[in-house]
Amino acid sequence: MEMVQAMPGLFTTIGLLVILLCVLFLPFLVKIVEHDLEIFLCIMGIVAVTISGLWSIEVIKTALLSPIHPKHPIVETVLLAGIIFTLLEEKLKLFVSAAEKILGMRLFIFLIISVLGIVSSVITAIVAALVLVEIVSILKFSKEVEVRIVVFACFAIGLGAALTPVGEPLSTILISRLRGEPYHAGFFFLWNNLAIYVIPLVIFSAFFAAMFTKKQESSGGTLKEDREEGYKDMFIRAGKVYIFIAGLEFLAKGFSPVVDYLVPRLKPELLYYINMISAILDNATLTAAEITPAMNILQIKSMLLSLLISGGMLIPGNIPNIITANKLKIGSWQWAKIGVPFGLVILFVYYIILFIVKI
Repeated sequence: MEMVQAMPGLFTTIGLLVILLCVLFLPFLVKIVEHDLEIFLCIMGIVAVTISGLWSIEVIKTALLSPIHPKHPIVETVLLAGIIFTLLEEKLKLFVSAAEKILGMRLFIFLIISVLGIVSSVITAIVAALVLVEIVSILKFSKEVEVRIVVFACFAIGLGAALTPVGEPLSTILISRLRGEPYHAGFFFLWNNLAIYVIPLVIFSAFFAAMFTKKQESSGGTLKEDREEGYKDMFIRAGKVYIFIAGLEFLAKGFSPVVDYLVPRLKPELLYYINMISAILDNATLTAAEITPAMNILQIKSMLLSLLISGGMLIPGNIPNIITANKLKIGSWQWAKIGVPFGLVILFVYYIILFIVKI
């Protein structure tokens, strides 16, 4: 018999609500929080687990090992790719320069983001994001234009990576949960059910990124650092990513009493918008909390699309966002100014498609 999650206590509910508000607003209001976002999120996660009273050896082990898990070695990939891209930097510069001359910059940006979005389901969202970082570092546009390109590109990568269980943890968890009756989900389950929604969004995101690509070069600052990155910088960045992922694990665990209580009691239409919380919480963990073979295919589609779209709205929402924002020093407010309006419009459009038009 399935256990019914009890309603969290008043202290727990109020405490988690305060943490949610802090995570949502402090990065935009307090400079030191924005500058040290990784440490801030980790502290908030630790406080959330404490308020929920969920400390255990397993919780600590999961948070400490998740960033370096063999199935999804995020930190190792970031570090190794940084070294490889440093060694291949000159060849990559030549490729970008040649592609720009042949295709024109707007078409080049459109094709690169479209391809990265789709192949991220095979090469993983992490590698796709790191390739994006290197290409953006070579471009010579204003910082404002480059931030727009990065945000739209991360939407594309985060969406496309979910089409196979290889691309990101969310899809791995979902396929594992639906492997039995009635779906018998295999490798192409997500592709067969989501591609019709996801691929147009990948193309749409790439188109928007290309439209913001100006032909003239910038005389001001760009997202490329003035000095060359050394190996010390690579290890520091990998360490920050580690703290970031561990913090998200703590946050997800800390919020689990509220998530586990609310999810079974919400209608799909309301859950679609409640899942906007994946803008600050790990969408893989939310998937693990919500997904069940008892859900119909519309519920599964709406849940996933809501999580994936919302994940692009803020920096903590998805792995590609975390990696690119950390490497290119994009602030929370810079990201949100583009990601939130774009995400909200897409969420509204797909709500109509799923629940009104019912495609």
